[in-house]
Amino acid sequence: MMTKRKIINDPVYDGFLSVEDPVILQVIEHPYFQRQRRIKQLGLTYLVYPGAMHTRFSHMLGALNLMKRALETLKQKGVDISDEECRGAKLAILLHDIGHGPFSHTSERVLVDVPHEEITLLMMRRINEEMGERDRSGANEASRPLDTAIAIFSNTYHKHFLHQLVSSQLDMDRLDYLGRDSFFTGVSEGIVGTDRIISMLNVHNDELVVDEKGIYSVEKFIISRRLMYWQVYMHKTVIAADQLLLSILRRARELDPSVFHLDPHAADFLDRFAEIDDDDIMVAVKQWRHSDDEVLRTLCNNLVNRHLPAIRISNAPFENVECDYFHGTGELHNRSYDFADQEIKVLYKDGRCVDISEASDQLDRHFLEKQVTKYYYYHPK
Repeated sequence: MMTKRKIINDPVYDGFLSVEDPVILQVIEHPYFQRQRRIKQLGLTYLVYPGAMHTRFSHMLGALNLMKRALETLKQKGVDISDEECRGAKLAILLHDIGHGPFSHTSERVLVDVPHEEITLLMMRRINEEMGERDRSGANEASRPLDTAIAIFSNTYHKHFLHQLVSSQLDMDRLDYLGRDSFFTGVSEGIVGTDRIISMLNVHNDELVVDEKGIYSVEKFIISRRLMYWQVYMHKTVIAADQLLLSILRRARELDPSVFHLDPHAADFLDRFAEIDDDDIMVAVKQWRHSDDEVLRTLCNNLVNRHLPAIRISNAPFENVECDYFHGTGELHNRSYDFADQEIKVLYKDGRCVDISEASDQLDRHFLEKQVTKYYYYHPK
């Protein structure tokens, strides 16, 4: 097993990320993880924000860095976290996005009708099996290094706050992607006080909480995330580009059902899935520009040359509109906070622990739970 120490330069944090754990280093070197270098974090967003060329690989390493700092903060505050639990939490956040398909969310449920979270879990289990050590008889598994990570990721580990660090409304995933996406798009609204928030993290009754001095930083985090969704993740031109790519994949599949066909029940499903990345999709799109099918040929030329559909946004649904490979409608949903999810709790010095909606004088429950729905219609210019 490797014993070297890895230093990685990350411009988002203006410094170096350090990885010393040999198990984590071995996971990073795994082909499933290296594949993330070839998958863009923001899909086709670079067609709107040219700098958005960063990858899932850099995001997952960034989230690992934040997890390391969060665990150090909690341990300094007296929270009982063993070395094995630290490793498990780091591996869980490192691998949390490993099941994404090409162009991240854009192709999800198109190439294969399986959520990326399920594929992530399958990949984690596969890596665990490959790295696991067996006893001399070969009959039983003596140890598998990702067991704790899988339990934390799946929310079956007995310390719930470790799962919240990986997946909640204030997790290391969101903290990294907001700052990283803001950095590479140049949209300053996504800048949040990451250092401040991490320094304010605490644990109360096995729940991840924020010390009361961190209220204002959490307020900014919630508002920043809402603004980033409208300005970046659901930017109307990004939506138009996504719909164009989806139309291409649908048309290609209609003409040839074997195109990027993946059977989730096949024994080689994971390996075949892991072979497909952004480059494969774009190479196919460039080849289909010369297709005999006029629809596919036109769609592909439009994407390669950035002739994107026009798109209109409305507060009301579009009625009696044409829907085909060049036209279509859809919905956009944006909610700042989800009370049905794991709430962000604030811990006061007197021991009180309340939801951020009660602690904040800016973000009341009405504002937080309001979901804004908009409708779009895309069509040729």
